[in-house]
Amino acid sequence: MDLRLPRPRGPRRGQLPARTTARARGRWAAAAAAVVLLAGAGTWTAVASDDAPVVHRADRVMTMDGGVRLDTSYFTAGPSSRRRPAVLLAHGFGGSKADVRDEAEKLAGDGYAVLTWSARGFGRSTGKIGLNDPKAEVADVSRLIDWLARRPEVRLDRSGDPRVGVAGASYGGAISLLAAANDPRVDAIAPSITYWNLADALFPNGVFKKLWAGIFINSGGGCARFEPELCAMYNRVAESGKPDAAATKLLQERSPSAVGDRVKVPTLIVQGQSDSLFTLGQADAMAAAIKANGAPVDVDWISGGHDGGDMEAGRVTSRVTSWFDRYLKDDKGADTGPAFRVTRTGGIDSTDGAALLRGASADTYPGLDSDRHTVALTGREQDFQNPAGASPPAISALPGLGGAGGLAQLSTLGVGISLDFPGQYARFESAPLRNGLRITGSPTVTLHVRSSTDDAVLFGKVYDVGPGGTQQVLPSQLVTPVRVEGAKSGKDVSLTLPAIDHDVQKGHRLRLVLASTDLGYASPATPATYTVSLKSALQVPTAPAVKTAASPLPAWVWWLPLAGALAALALLVTGRRRTSAPAPDPGLAEVPLQITGLSKRYARSADRYAVRELSFRVEKGQVLGLLGPNGAGKTTTLRMLMGLIKPDEGEIHVFGHAIRPGAPVLSRVGAFVEGAGFLPHLSGRENLELYWLATGRPPADAHLEEALEIAGLGDALARAVRTYSQGMRQRLAIAQAMLGLPDLLILDEPTNGLDPPQIREMREVMIRYAAAGRTVIVSSHLLAEVEQTCTHLVVMDRGRLVQAGQVSEIVGSGDTLLVGTASPVDEPVVEKVGALPGVLSAVATEEGLLVRLDADGSAQRLVVELVRLEVPVAAVGPHRRLEDAFLTLIGGSA
Repeated sequence: MDLRLPRPRGPRRGQLPARTTARARGRWAAAAAAVVLLAGAGTWTAVASDDAPVVHRADRVMTMDGGVRLDTSYFTAGPSSRRRPAVLLAHGFGGSKADVRDEAEKLAGDGYAVLTWSARGFGRSTGKIGLNDPKAEVADVSRLIDWLARRPEVRLDRSGDPRVGVAGASYGGAISLLAAANDPRVDAIAPSITYWNLADALFPNGVFKKLWAGIFINSGGGCARFEPELCAMYNRVAESGKPDAAATKLLQERSPSAVGDRVKVPTLIVQGQSDSLFTLGQADAMAAAIKANGAPVDVDWISGGHDGGDMEAGRVTSRVTSWFDRYLKDDKGADTGPAFRVTRTGGIDSTDGAALLRGASADTYPGLDSDRHTVALTGREQDFQNPAGASPPAISALPGLGGAGGLAQLSTLGVGISLDFPGQYARFESAPLRNGLRITGSPTVTLHVRSSTDDAVLFGKVYDVGPGGTQQVLPSQLVTPVRVEGAKSGKDVSLTLPAIDHDVQKGHRLRLVLASTDLGYASPATPATYTVSLKSALQVPTAPAVKTAASPLPAWVWWLPLAGALAALALLVTGRRRTSAPAPDPGLAEVPLQITGLSKRYARSADRYAVRELSFRVEKGQVLGLLGPNGAGKTTTLRMLMGLIKPDEGEIHVFGHAIRPGAPVLSRVGAFVEGAGFLPHLSGRENLELYWLATGRPPADAHLEEALEIAGLGDALARAVRTYSQGMRQRLAIAQAMLGLPDLLILDEPTNGLDPPQIREMREVMIRYAAAGRTVIVSSHLLAEVEQTCTHLVVMDRGRLVQAGQVSEIVGSGDTLLVGTASPVDEPVVEKVGALPGVLSAVATEEGLLVRLDADGSAQRLVVELVRLEVPVAAVGPHRRLEDAFLTLIGGSA
């Protein structure tokens, strides 16, 4: 059984991990380690690539104080005579130095000397786990710096003082902070998804975070692997369910906050939004303290965290490298990014279930209480119960399940998995919002709490509730626990709720819930009655200075093809039933797609249409090409097809079922958007198996072997994805979209970036898939490839259907003529030809003119008119290329 901490979603294709490798992301990152060579030479290996310098690795065992032995690796590239800055790179809790090898190699290739190590108690290193004990792990880091100072290839600021940065995530992020505070030779740090005060993280407001603490102990190998005083502390708190003063003091003493006034180096703070272990509040306290010391501080809130989600590995790695370039290499031109950045989601990538991301930024870090907006709440004084044994518990986050697809991240995509039991909570609710509201920071509220016992524990959370109460989402699955002592006589409690970045849409309500239990925490076992009433309105921070950047991705997003499965998951966990869907049309039960009279107006416009009166039908076994110039309405049509937006008029039926957001029939639809993300260290087969496991559907339903046979990857399935070519990755991504053998497969630019042989292979994949009676819709700009692959076409222009039918009919249509000319035709003459009687359109080409005739037009009359206009006609005949047909159909608007 693997007791290491869960692994959030891997990086997107072509990206290296940030602060931890794909193997270690989501584990607590890294401990400290150190120096003094053990007798004997290290083992050197070389790592090379086509476009990077050779990276050399030396493995050595080093001896620390007390005889503890640390297993280390040292990475360099380029001539040893060149002095360069050094980076200490820490690994994840429960892992080893191997987990950060990929990133170490990349940093070495970028001109750094990189030292990694397995911390005390992990990997092949000896010693007890001390939770960054100042006398153990933190002292080890100073020994490592001593060793770097003696290396001839490391740049020195003075004798014994190397130019050095420290980076790590979670546990390793904390060691970077502690190293900066305890050793003045550290010049820059980049802590990620980590803690500032470990006591506050594990005992927030005096409440024991029991599940995370248990996972933490188990991932370390069990209580006996820790220093004795830590083991005794954990056993004591776990047994009582309540942290005592000695436990709090022990964790505080090993926290960066204890020496925060000594962290005075440039610090890049990366913190996760999907993180119930180390919340954004930890990063906020960190930023405030270091900034007060006068050091440069940038803050970056990523999408993922310990609860799963996208760790944005490639982007974060690049930003950390730039940070070190600026402060270790003294590169004044290095772009270190904005002072504050937050990642916001915009739907789901249908190929891997990852959220599509956009960045928002500000020139200064706004903190967690910027520009508060008052939201009035209503609700009478309410009584509710703390059940005996605090069971059954309410559900918010699901600690330990981040590696199974990042379930907590679903809340940002409108799928709730939270659960409050009737009679065990009080709730207060706002009126529907008249305008949308972006919450960025920590909402606050004041309550009056009374209990039948002297000790009460409450869990505060703010839900985003859709119109009619049909959808209730807990942003990032976060709650704030609070212990109220002396509650028997009643107390006013000022509650700071979890820090989030969440967009509440117009017409939605905010619902404040105070629950008596929560799965992740220890509550009093004694039965009690709690009484809660409001003492203030809800104060919501909005941070208006944080502006969302233009998305580098297409403006439209795809709904997860497994929306039906996720909807079923939401129903299972929440115990709620949705309103019944419209009855399916039995006459369309065997029709993959029927679009009838579809129209969609632009926002705030009564007469401007993105799509207008669009109708077409797709049958089984067809490979349909969706073509049209930019602005033709393809994007809007696909968004409506996937249930992301509602049409203003018309209907979409998939196998007879009307499409609406989350419609179960969408489980019969698979989709591929260019840019699928895979875990590079896993094989192709392992990636697909992991993806299907994350959907929660039975393994037998994946039809993995059938999808793999169609994709045609052969023996490559057993190899690590990092060894794949672009074409192999594309085929693996399509195999992923084909899992479950969806009856309708939608592919967006599946051949983009491929060379001709790879394009031919992709064409064969699509044809094989449709040959079994399934249906493929492909959107592509490669018209010659569409002509060879597709059986049918739908051509759109300016929101309307221009033509639909078999490729052979459209390409071979007799109403379009290719007029060869002896010399190029001037644009004024082209316009005159287009205005002739019997002519629908005329487009200039390299060969001459493409002329589309109407029902009254004829080739003979056209030739006469061309001669009259003095067009140098050399030949006239029907066109035979899809490119020509496309240009004539859209009248040159492409």
